Amino acid sequence: MRRIQYQKKMRRHQKIRSIIWASIVVVSAICTVFLALRIYAQIQGPPSLAVSKATVFLDRNGHSIGDRFSEQRRYWVSLDEMSPYIKSAIIATEDQEFYEHNGFDYTRIASALLKDAKAMRKVEGASTITQQYARNLFLTHDKTWTRKAREALYAYRMEVFYDKEELLEGYLNTVYFGHGMYGVEAASRFYFGIPSKDVTLAQAALLISIPKGPSSFSPLVNEEKAYGRQALVLSLMKSQGIINEEQQKRAKEEPIILKNKEWIATKSVAPYFLDAAWQEAEKLLKKEGRAIAEGGWTIETTLNQHHQQSAEEAVAAWMPANGLEVGFVSMEPNTGDVTALIGGRNYTNSPYNRVTQAKRQPGSTIKPILYAAALEEGFSPLTFMESEKTIFTYDDGRSQYEPKNVNGEFAEHPISLAQALAISDNIYAVKTLEKIGYKPFEQMMKRFGVDATIQHTPSMALGTAEVTLKDLTGAYNQLASGGLKKPPRTILSIKDSDGKTIFEAEPQERKDEEQIMKADDAFILTHLMTGMFDPVFNDYAPATGLSIRSKQTRPYAAKSGTTISDQVIIGYSPTLTAGVWNGYDQATELKLAEDHQATKNIWIDFMEKAHQGLNPEPFLPPKGVRGVIVDIETGGLAVSSCSKQRLLYVKEKDVPKRLCTDTKLKRSLVDEIKERSGEVDMDSDFWSIFPFSLFDE
Repeated sequence: MRRIQYQKKMRRHQKIRSIIWASIVVVSAICTVFLALRIYAQIQGPPSLAVSKATVFLDRNGHSIGDRFSEQRRYWVSLDEMSPYIKSAIIATEDQEFYEHNGFDYTRIASALLKDAKAMRKVEGASTITQQYARNLFLTHDKTWTRKAREALYAYRMEVFYDKEELLEGYLNTVYFGHGMYGVEAASRFYFGIPSKDVTLAQAALLISIPKGPSSFSPLVNEEKAYGRQALVLSLMKSQGIINEEQQKRAKEEPIILKNKEWIATKSVAPYFLDAAWQEAEKLLKKEGRAIAEGGWTIETTLNQHHQQSAEEAVAAWMPANGLEVGFVSMEPNTGDVTALIGGRNYTNSPYNRVTQAKRQPGSTIKPILYAAALEEGFSPLTFMESEKTIFTYDDGRSQYEPKNVNGEFAEHPISLAQALAISDNIYAVKTLEKIGYKPFEQMMKRFGVDATIQHTPSMALGTAEVTLKDLTGAYNQLASGGLKKPPRTILSIKDSDGKTIFEAEPQERKDEEQIMKADDAFILTHLMTGMFDPVFNDYAPATGLSIRSKQTRPYAAKSGTTISDQVIIGYSPTLTAGVWNGYDQATELKLAEDHQATKNIWIDFMEKAHQGLNPEPFLPPKGVRGVIVDIETGGLAVSSCSKQRLLYVKEKDVPKRLCTDTKLKRSLVDEIKERSGEVDMDSDFWSIFPFSLFDE
């Protein structure tokens, strides 16, 4: 009997020893695992919590006009910049023990495993905020044990190296809220039209309901489910003592107005402009040794929202309901700032930018650059040349070119540079290029920043070399600046995600500004370009701007151009330049009357709206330029008997020496002698036998 008792006692002791040893082994194993995890975590180091952040664009007044993301729409904000209700709601709903656990809620895990075992499938999750954050950063949402194991390892490392506030902030900035919105800031702006710091208790509860299943609980997808889950979130917050019963009741009754449509509308502000600004910012950052892909930039642009809206209204009013496309850009002469840009009639259908990317024939809008070179080569507004049917030879006489005017007619008499520009005479332009040569023209194009290939053919004078609207409008803008180098720009400053200024544009006025063209020549050309609106220049063809003259309330200098498939007009006031292009992407011939009406009307409507409320400003002449009233037909100083009089500005050396009546007499004699004996040179010594010197100044 004693032996049996002894054996039972020994077996009991052995069992206890076995349990103790097993416990030691299990504890040792657990300790070993945790030690291994700790060593693993130390070796691996802290996992990076960096995520791509939104690049935000501001207009020139600091107002948000758009954003750009590399992958996800996200605005990163600190916990202090969020409504406290958001923080409370997420903890109450997703992880009540967040501040107590080390990344894993073992009670919830055990409960979830038990429920999964009973159901023989995965029915409940037990992920903490840290685990969800790890999944958002590093993993997919696949429901596999491998993914769960990796999630656990990342969560442990994150808990080792980061404090709870950092983890909570990161989670709230990366969790998905549906409709492409990541993080509470993007979500609150999208759903409610307000920053996350202004979110109410009711809005916070609705917002935190969504991450459970954005495709089911978004109020835009299923309003009933969304508000049902909002009630659950409020109930959890009350049960944990975060809010009281009165707060819960008021939050349930609070009406919530969704602002997603307004948010979407704000994202459509000047999309073509934002593309151009993004490309310019990318180049500027590269020069500073930074990459735009870093994200988180705050880019202050030159956009003027009043100008942009005025341009969009003008385009909407005049574009016909067909496939005609449009390009529009406006700039400021004193800075080169691009204030508005439209690269096409519908960005969603075609993001191709017809201002910065499309190269098209500018037609006669190239002539001011040609005449800028001519003024430097000795031309004046009163340089006369015959406008008649002319055949030009080139390529060492092997080729011929016979230009025509738009209406197929010719003046059949000498016309001045002033009149040739106003009525856009093509014969005069080609003769000018022939006289000054290709090199001065090419050099002037380069000085003004117009990228084009100038072939040595006479047709170059009529704008057959392809250019972008941005380049050509930029050239006009620098004419408006008095010949100063003011290349177009869209960026005023760039700050990184830490608020450090990486780039800042030069101030508006600098003492060392480069002069592309002499100020006197730039002004003379500017004043000549006001002639397109003046009927005094009418001849075999009218001045080219008369169709929109009735809308003009202030001085403008401009030039229009037409080819078979393109229409362009570019012009400026002393404070603003604008360029408009119309055509078909496939370079189809412009045949419809409504297609021809669009360009000039868009331009004049924009200029008038943009200047609305501002006093008209004249173009002021610089020193060395003199205003004289001349007879348009003869170029002589005007007297009462000469009816076509106009103020022109010329250099002192180019002031006329004869009266218009004197020159008219000379002209009539020329015509008579031509009939009798052929061609006569108006400037030959033959005229010295006539007493015209009596009329000299």
